[in-house]
Amino acid sequence: MLPNNFPSDTSIFINRFSEDSESIRSKQSLMEAATAISEDRTDVAWEILTRLSVSQNPKGIYSEQKLMEYMLSALKSRMSPVDYPPPVAELFTEDHLLSAQSLYERSPCFTLGFMAANLAILEAASEQPSTNKLHVIDFDIGLEEQYRDLLCELFRRQAGNQSTLKITTLAYSFNGEERLRMVGDRLRKLAAIMGVRLVFNVVSQKLSQLSRDSLGCEADEVLAVNLAFKLYRMPDESVSAENPRDQLLRRVKGLAPRVVTLVEQEMNGNTAPFMVRVEEALAYYGALLASLKPKFWWVVDSTRARAEEWVFGKWRARMEMAGFELKPLGQHVAQAMQRSPWLTVKEENGGVCFGWYGRTLTVASAWR
Repeated sequence: MLPNNFPSDTSIFINRFSEDSESIRSKQSLMEAATAISEDRTDVAWEILTRLSVSQNPKGIYSEQKLMEYMLSALKSRMSPVDYPPPVAELFTEDHLLSAQSLYERSPCFTLGFMAANLAILEAASEQPSTNKLHVIDFDIGLEEQYRDLLCELFRRQAGNQSTLKITTLAYSFNGEERLRMVGDRLRKLAAIMGVRLVFNVVSQKLSQLSRDSLGCEADEVLAVNLAFKLYRMPDESVSAENPRDQLLRRVKGLAPRVVTLVEQEMNGNTAPFMVRVEEALAYYGALLASLKPKFWWVVDSTRARAEEWVFGKWRARMEMAGFELKPLGQHVAQAMQRSPWLTVKEENGGVCFGWYGRTLTVASAWR
């Protein structure tokens, strides 16, 4: 029996099924090209990539078509960075920043990761009832909505005793500082309506300068550090001998926060062999693009259910080496965030995993 919401025009379903079959063949060809690249068979790789480029729909709207467009561009850049330069410069533009914020807002796996971080911060605050002052240090505010939600929750919980929320965020460029000050202005307006006292500070400091004093930490406040989608963009020892990522973790540990929230993508895009990275990117970003705008629920891409690399295990080892102890979020957090049949939310090894069609996209965890 067909579901009640099955389209009356079955040609839509037939065409969509045909496109899925074509997508599978395209992905197989893409992996063949990646294999040829890894084996230095450039002529074969170029032939496959050229054939795939010709067959792509330039006006494709489905997530699989967009994914193939991005992957083709990446592999061409890998083979000939001069003719097909990688869009590195775009990563530092205002447009890219706005695109990232749009991604955080539209994908439930990202949005719920921020929500889980809020729950961990509020739980840490509740463990110290002697104060109603909460100080959150954020190294890169990715989603303004996270702090709008935090303000609303503090308003709901303050019960006549006004709460104080201090947000200290770090800017690494002039444009970044200007954007963050605009975020602060909007949050102040909301805080005034909610009756929550908000202190919003934007500071520009090097890692070596970070301390409780330089960040304005006070003895009578609950200190939390939010590392949402920050660490994966920082070089580690495999990229730089200075290892800025571990430098940051050591500095954060030295601040003695009550809780550190970590939200990261569940994807190994750096240390794995080339073929594994290509396969990982296909599976991960295929599910991610699909999560932005769900398709018909009965069309299931089996690649989304592939076994995950469990990158969270690597983040867990990294945090523990820096001296942090895992503070399990618990099954109650996962249960509170189950929103749709497509979205999978589960507690795993102390963290909460958010996925689409069984493919984990982000993991949220708390540390102390």
